[in-house]
Amino acid sequence: MLRTHYVGDASGGEVTLAGWVHEIRDLGKLAFVILRDRTGLIQITVKKNECPAEMVKTVEGLVKETAIAVTGTVKKSEIAGLGKELFPEKIVVIGKIHKKVPFEVTGKVPADLDVRLDNRFIDLRRRETNAVFRVRAEAQRAFREKCLELGCQEINPPCIVETSTEGGTDLFKVKYFEKDAFLAQSPQLYKQLAVVGGLDKVFMTVPVFRAEKHNTTQHLNEVTQMDVEIGFADDEDALNYLEDVFLHILKSVKKNCGPELGLLGVKVSEYEGIPRYTYDDVLEALKKKGVKVAWGDDFSKEQEARIPEALGTDLFFVTRWPTKCRAFYSMPLQENPEVCKAYDLVFKGMEVASGAQRIHLPELLIKQLKAKGLDPDNFESYVDAFRYGAIPHAGWSIGAERLTMQLCGLENIREAALFPRDRHRLTP
Repeated sequence: MLRTHYVGDASGGEVTLAGWVHEIRDLGKLAFVILRDRTGLIQITVKKNECPAEMVKTVEGLVKETAIAVTGTVKKSEIAGLGKELFPEKIVVIGKIHKKVPFEVTGKVPADLDVRLDNRFIDLRRRETNAVFRVRAEAQRAFREKCLELGCQEINPPCIVETSTEGGTDLFKVKYFEKDAFLAQSPQLYKQLAVVGGLDKVFMTVPVFRAEKHNTTQHLNEVTQMDVEIGFADDEDALNYLEDVFLHILKSVKKNCGPELGLLGVKVSEYEGIPRYTYDDVLEALKKKGVKVAWGDDFSKEQEARIPEALGTDLFFVTRWPTKCRAFYSMPLQENPEVCKAYDLVFKGMEVASGAQRIHLPELLIKQLKAKGLDPDNFESYVDAFRYGAIPHAGWSIGAERLTMQLCGLENIREAALFPRDRHRLTP
């Protein structure tokens, strides 16, 4: 191994650290090299008159972003500003700089987001960018942890499908041998089939693809969904699962990502529960704030951003949506078919999760497909699956990028995707 410790773990004694040169200050007889790895920064103090000539030559030849391995003794230090410093016995260059680094990784000179994304492999070295993906990783880990605790089974649905999985037309077509196929808009149909097929409670983390020609700060054409589907359940059961999972994610991120949240300048609050408001409740609250929304319309992004102020909370569910503005598989209320058992989870002014109780009755499913202008023949195998003792079931999906965006206080969703795919970006 090229290292014995990470910077964050090196508290004293002899260690070998490896990372990149973050900063250099050469004061003649004394040189300071700031080493960076994924856990933080440490100052390497080089007293040239006490070092071998070869080490002095190596230090004087260093430039920012050179990858090095350093063996030496770590000591606590108030002077260093980072709480500790390393006195080297050996410095080895393990990754030379062959081209000019495209932007300043330290952030002292701001770089445009597109420049950063064009050079994402360099951008990931920024401490702030690295922190974003450590937060995202923790959120996804906590999601999986809680789902397993709740007794859900992990599955892996396909990403190549024969027809639309949600009824929309914005699909990416691919050639599948002699046939045309599409990249899946969601795992929706397959997670339902898994549940009615007997797996009972399932979860998954999957990429989905939407060929929508948008240019916004809140949309991507490839995103990652964290989905759950549970059988023998209604919308209330699914909401309870979503509340448990989401609060666990927030608690885990707050507990395990303190340094990253501090670096990003954001806080994660603690919540005892998530309040639930109906669509009608929200319309009434917005109306009192002078924001009018016609019944049956979805909320615009501007209207959605006003809801937390209107309700007095930044985390809440919106339930009982108009049937006409939700997916065809959302179960209508028996007493009022114009309203369905669908719901959204809004966090800091943005919808980060949505779901519904699904229609498990074949004839009702066909009726709703026709109401949406869809041909039931194109969904025959899907509908047919509900003709063999199908059970009531419900589920939901959390958008990993949207959740990360809100947790980290990001202004553009592309910052929450490792290598984002939008209308214009296919590389790197």
